[in-house]
Amino acid sequence: MGCGELIVKLKFKLRDELGAGDILQLTATDPGAPQDIPAWCRLTRNPLIYQEHPTYYIQAKEQP
Repeated sequence: MGCGELIVKLKFKLRDELGAGDILQLTATDPGAPQDIPAWCRLTRNPLIYQEHPTYYIQAKEQP
C-alpha cells in the first residue's frame, strides 16, 4: 500500500472507529511513512505518541 492510500485509511480509521483520546497502533512499512505520518499528524493535530519505523502510535483527537 502506498503512503497516499495509507493516509486516507488512517483518516477514516481515526474518524469512524476510534473515540477521542483512543490510541491507534500502526505498522507502516512504506518507505515514505517516517516523513508522511508525522507530517499528517501535525496537519490534523492528532498527536503522534510514538514513532520508530515501522511502528507508530497516534492518539485520536476530539472530532469537531
